[in-house]
Amino acid sequence: MAVKIRLMRMGAKKAPFYRVVVADSRSPRDGRFLENIGIYHPNNEPSKVEIDTEKASAWLAKGAQPTEAVARLLAIAGVEGVAERQQAAKELRATVAKAKAEPKKAKAKGKK
Repeated sequence: MAVKIRLMRMGAKKAPFYRVVVADSRSPRDGRFLENIGIYHPNNEPSKVEIDTEKASAWLAKGAQPTEAVARLLAIAGVEGVAERQQAAKELRATVAKAKAEPKKAKAKGKK
């Protein structure tokens, strides 16, 4: 079972707030979830982020994958290891992009 840490939309129309939940990746956005680990109120000034860092760290250790938005929120909340993961992911994407660009250059040189 692939587990994601993601946002679940709540609140009225045009006044959303979100729960940070751990859910199976196949379940719908606002559907069934395994555990509620925090809340995010984007419309407050400043935005309010409350995440149980112990629960989040435990789920990350078990292999749960945070979405991009939740990864930023976890970094704001101070969950250990999230900032390092984001940096490693950026470096990996840059390496993959560079590797994809190199064969194109080699093919161009071979044709001449």
